[in-house]
This record gives sequence, structure tokens and C-alpha cells, in this order.
Amino acid sequence: MVQNYDLESALETLQAGGLILYPTDTVWSIGCDATNLRAVGRIRQLKKTDDALGLEILVSSIDMLRRYVAHLHPRIETLLLYHLRPLTVAYRQGRNLPNSILAEDGQVAIRLVQDEYCRELINRMGKPLVATEADLRQGYYPDNFGAISSDVIERVDYVSQHRRSDKIPAQPSVMARLSFRDELEFLRE
Repeated sequence: MVQNYDLESALETLQAGGLILYPTDTVWSIGCDATNLRAVGRIRQLKKTDDALGLEILVSSIDMLRRYVAHLHPRIETLLLYHLRPLTVAYRQGRNLPNSILAEDGQVAIRLVQDEYCRELINRMGKPLVATEADLRQGYYPDNFGAISSDVIERVDYVSQHRRSDKIPAQPSVMARLSFRDELEFLRE
């Protein structure tokens, strides 16, 4: 069950341009308001990365997704509605987002969240969230709260209370994109 005080505290932090540590429908992540250039810069500095596709954007609905991609192919929309596991899609062209979130060629990685906590947080904020794995080592995904380094915990502005005691190992999302021939390609399964 989602605690209202936890959502409110996370929301206040996000609205002030802060960074949060929070559970997603995949792994624990460091997040911020995806439209806040300064907050996105703080995450990049913390993670020491220039890789735009390492920062996933979380949206709460298909309607919200449409605001941030130039084109939502019907095949992708159908896949998002029926895919059982969390699915991140690399879209060819993002929009209405800071350039620092977009890859040099304009690509952006976006996931339609399945998690109630994330969906509620995004809905209350009215904006998408950034999500990047809560670890400073590239390619390492902490599979529960206990696996997160104190280095990460100390560098964010708020740590969510939600699902801290979960011990079920989490996994990153499936990642896919449409090829230039409109064929589905899986980048991570």
C-alpha cells in the first residue's frame, strides 16, 4: 500500500528540483522531474554519464507518452498495452524534453509504468520522471533496497519509504525499438 506522506515528500522534492531514490516497476532508481534541466544535470553528474539512453523516462499513460514522442507507432502502442513485463521503448524522436535527455540523434528511452507508486507520483506531478539504476557502477542493477550503496543514498535529496523491505529480486525492463523497416527489435530481454 502506498503511504500518502511518502508520496507527498517525494513530490515536494521533485517539484523543488531535487533527486529522489525510489522503487520503480523494475529496479530501484535515482529520479527527478524529466523536464527540469538542472535536475537532469545533477543526475548526469552523479552517475558520471553522457549516455542519454541510460536515462529512462517514465510516463503514467499513453496520453502522456504522446506528449514526449514525435510519433507513436500503432504496433508499439499495442505492445505497450499488452506486454506483461515492464517495457522500455527507444523512440526515434523525443520532444518537449531537455536536449540533455535526448541522444545526439534525438532518440529517447521511455517506459509506461506498471507500478502504482510510480504512476501516482507521475500523475500528481503531471510530468514524466527520470529513472536510472540506483548505482554508480555502469551496468549494475541493485535488485532490492539493501543492495544500494550508501554513496547513492547520501547523494539524493529524498529516499522513498515504499517497498524498502521487499526482498524479491528486481530486474531491469525489457527494452525494444522499431527498426527503420518498422520491425520490432529487442535490445534487452
